[in-house]
Amino acid sequence: MTAMQTVPERLKERIDVTALRARGVKHASLSKRERQGLKERIRRMLEEQDAVLVAHYYVDSELQDLADDTGGFVSDSLEMARFGYEHPASTVVVAGVRFMGETAKILSPNKRVLVVEREAECSLDLGCPADEFAKFCDAHPDRTVVVYANTSAAVKARADWVVTSSIALPVAKHLHATGEKILWAPDKYLGDYVQRMTGADMLMWEGSCVVHEEFKADALAQVKSLYPNAAVLVHPESPPAVIELADRVGSTSQIIQAAREMNNELFIVATEDGIFHKMREAAPRKVFIPAPTAGAGASCKSCGHCPWMKLNDLSRLEHVLATGENEVLIDEDIRARAEKSLRRMVAFAREHINPNMHVTGNA
Repeated sequence: MTAMQTVPERLKERIDVTALRARGVKHASLSKRERQGLKERIRRMLEEQDAVLVAHYYVDSELQDLADDTGGFVSDSLEMARFGYEHPASTVVVAGVRFMGETAKILSPNKRVLVVEREAECSLDLGCPADEFAKFCDAHPDRTVVVYANTSAAVKARADWVVTSSIALPVAKHLHATGEKILWAPDKYLGDYVQRMTGADMLMWEGSCVVHEEFKADALAQVKSLYPNAAVLVHPESPPAVIELADRVGSTSQIIQAAREMNNELFIVATEDGIFHKMREAAPRKVFIPAPTAGAGASCKSCGHCPWMKLNDLSRLEHVLATGENEVLIDEDIRARAEKSLRRMVAFAREHINPNMHVTGNA
């Protein structure tokens, strides 16, 4: 089932990908010496402000390395938030997009949370406005509301469950087994994949990721024919025809794990290209080919990267630390309700999947 709900036209007007890319990494023109000086200043400010840097797999590789080198963390949005919660630092600096900063604040209300770039958004978040989503939920009160992590705090506050791509299938299977009908938001492709894999009764919001939607099955099939020994790794936010060509479908962390564990020496990867940095670290002797975004219906030949993620860079990070700008603030009622849906997922994962997964504290 699909809801009679479309991504608002105003969203399409707001996403000028070309303009966003033009605003990309500001430190790219700096010399090696200038970049090194920039990193040293950031290291000093992190230490002076009792701050820890957490970065998503999709941001600039220098930010990922800086997070690792300064005792921070590189992972997906929930693990970033969990690390920030459990780390003793009083300030958490998030290199990612806005909802990731909100997720960190949901779990760490007593800490100062800063985002590197306030305007770093997510098309899934933008395409699911809280007021419109609330009306959608009100129209279907008999359904259990499950939302993907790529949503605002206000949308999470309306949900019964928050899921990441790595836990979406187990949660949906559990709800289906107990006879619950699901209202799913916002990614229609991830929702379609979950529905096909579980057989769950799902009513879906009509949203998509501007990056993963660009991958084209016809072009991917051509590349696959050129490299018959390559394994195709695909994120479930991709269109169904792309997923059908995959040897392994999984979350960002699961794709990295697959590259490490599978016997193949060559991989074609359909997700945001920031992931290649950690993939090469995890499997340095293997070769990774970006899945093509060219083909029928494509808007560009090679655009497998998120323009908002690429707004995160060393220069902006230094500015945020120097000024204290971009602090994440959430209404406490919204934060507390969003925390309940997040912790429900964590508790489920601890019981059914990973007993070591935990976020302690009040739920």
